[in-house]
Amino acid sequence: MSIPLLEARALAKSFGSRRVLAGVDLELAAGETLAIVGPNGAGKTTLLRCLAGLVRPDKGSVAIEGAAVSPREPKSRARIGLLSHRSMLYDDLTLEENLTFAARLHRLPDPAGIARRSLEAMELATRARDQPRTLSRGLLQRAALARALVNQPAVLLLDEPFTGLDAHAAERLRALLTARRPAGLGTIVVTHQVHEAWSLADRVVALVQGRWALEADMAQGAEAFLARYLEVTGD
Repeated sequence: MSIPLLEARALAKSFGSRRVLAGVDLELAAGETLAIVGPNGAGKTTLLRCLAGLVRPDKGSVAIEGAAVSPREPKSRARIGLLSHRSMLYDDLTLEENLTFAARLHRLPDPAGIARRSLEAMELATRARDQPRTLSRGLLQRAALARALVNQPAVLLLDEPFTGLDAHAAERLRALLTARRPAGLGTIVVTHQVHEAWSLADRVVALVQGRWALEADMAQGAEAFLARYLEVTGD
């Protein structure tokens, strides 16, 4: 049996008396895209932060190809890219400087060249000397995506990646994510919108109140899943 690209077992996390994750198991295969949907407060963002090694779960474990992922394991964390609600860009640096710095943190060769190519991939080359604070919401989202991709991560974790993107930028992102599959790179997309990620995903699951509530039968289509999802969430 092959080792999953990313694996989580029995993840549990509480903040004070509020339980956010309640024993979540997850597997992501090489080249697979997993979409996670759920209402506000379902635990989606906390799950991503646990998978990225930024938050230590109260219980459970995360591994990438068998190697533990945690705040104390920088080597395994370096194989993961994360797009969160915060851009993780420094406002006092230009976009090119931000991405060059990120590439240096990952000890990548030719960090300046990698930064330029990452900006080009998100069609931001003409904005290379702009600072994040000067960008629109959509352009800032594209810059944050460029940063998340700078190290060509084995696992890419995306929290609402289509927020602020116009139709052209959204289609560009879909093309970039599709291109990761043949190389065996995995992606997890968290979204409120089922239809946003359906065409990208190999699997779609719903997280509700910190637990898996539903997994899609992909052959039945998005509408059938959405109807069941609305029943589960009561929306």
